[in-house]
Amino acid sequence: MTVLTNNNYYEIDNAEKYRAQVRNWLYFVALLIFIMVIVGGATRLTDSGLSITEWKPILGAIPPLNTADWEMALEKYRQIPEYQLINKGMSMSDFQFIYWWEWGHRFLGRFIGLVVFFPLAFFWLAGRLENWMKPHLAFLFVLGGLQGFIGWWMVSSGLVDRVDVSQYRLATHLTLACIIFAYTLWLARSLALHSNEQVTKSVKVFAPVFVLAILLQIFLGALVAGLDAGLAFNDWPTMDGVIIPSDLWILTPTWINAFENPKTVQFIHRISAYALILLALLQMIFALKSTSGDTHKLRTIVLMVLTFAQAAIGVATLVLQVPLNWGLYHQGGALVVLGFAVAHWRGVKYTTV
Repeated sequence: MTVLTNNNYYEIDNAEKYRAQVRNWLYFVALLIFIMVIVGGATRLTDSGLSITEWKPILGAIPPLNTADWEMALEKYRQIPEYQLINKGMSMSDFQFIYWWEWGHRFLGRFIGLVVFFPLAFFWLAGRLENWMKPHLAFLFVLGGLQGFIGWWMVSSGLVDRVDVSQYRLATHLTLACIIFAYTLWLARSLALHSNEQVTKSVKVFAPVFVLAILLQIFLGALVAGLDAGLAFNDWPTMDGVIIPSDLWILTPTWINAFENPKTVQFIHRISAYALILLALLQMIFALKSTSGDTHKLRTIVLMVLTFAQAAIGVATLVLQVPLNWGLYHQGGALVVLGFAVAHWRGVKYTTV
């Protein structure tokens, strides 16, 4: 029989307190990433992403401070194809509007880096991190730095010979942001108490598959955004007036249509949305028919509702021809579904069969 001394109790209390501190910090980081993705979506929808034509990780945090600085920033923007072919003659006030969106997006990225680095250093040096968490948190910090580089890699694709960024790079940038968001939530939920209710193998299998399916759908949605494919074919449930539109595979080689033909990219995104709803439905049915605990069953019901709601928002966004507010609802909704799916996966991963 093990007897806990007062000192043992003190150590356990401290461990739980430190876990709560780290967990709450990670929740805050996840919230900031959520906001970052929404601001990134607004930057894309307002065509603001190419307004800053340089990447200065440190000095770039300082915006133009006077008239001369603003004139210099606008003059640099005048050198790229987007200005010359689309926005020629843009006024200073219009330029400032798009500049502030891009600057805010980059500034928020820098702020998140600080919010990750300094608390991480404190928790690490103060001995408040469990050993298993250390490599995960270091990897999270590295992913954040990589995301900043990929953001510039994306922007640079639109500065020469194009009037927008590459849809491939945009999809990479958004998908990695969502992976970092999911990873942050996973780590936070790993420090939380979980139900010890029984969970069957089918529920355990569905949980990670559903998370991966959501990430795939987000990647496909980013391709739609990168090609402005949501601005065309705005009828539903038909597309271009029919169930299966023509000219889906007109480019050669054939596979390239899935990435560069706007009609095909939107059609695939629609079909994958239906598949995701079906997957959510099957996950819920298998859970309800299993001997899993009520908590796990309830989460699959919530995920079914959230997935259906997200699809409905997507349809509304499409039919309304992607107004800014609905575009952001749709992007935010994707993160809500992803976050809840990650929490569900973490909740069933280590419980018993």
